[in-house]
Amino acid sequence: MQSFTDLTAWQQSMMLSKEVYKLTRQFPKEELYGITSQIRRASVSILANIAEGFSRRSGADKANRYTIARGECSEVHALLLLCKELEYITSKQTTTAIDLANTTGKLLSGLIHVHMKSNFQRPTPNTQRPFR
Repeated sequence: MQSFTDLTAWQQSMMLSKEVYKLTRQFPKEELYGITSQIRRASVSILANIAEGFSRRSGADKANRYTIARGECSEVHALLLLCKELEYITSKQTTTAIDLANTTGKLLSGLIHVHMKSNFQRPTPNTQRPFR
């Protein structure tokens, strides 16, 4: 992989952000600086954290950024449920966007697992252990 744009998680998060922006265009104008802004920022944060994580050097740094992005997926999910309850969006619109958020979250979980696993190292026989 040469770029964060090659990651399926990033591609899915791009679809999610586009969907969030499409949905929020129809929100009441009084929500512009409230829930509209919050859900848009959360969806964009997923994209940004995946890109930043891709560029990090260590597995732990990568996993940390991907973990933050996964948390943002949950935030988007929760805000979509609220928007449905407030009747800003329909159940069908909610389901489509939540499916994208869940798919992105699962892909991020896989990336987190891979990078945390690569960060784990067993002590070699010559390594001194400070505690026994």
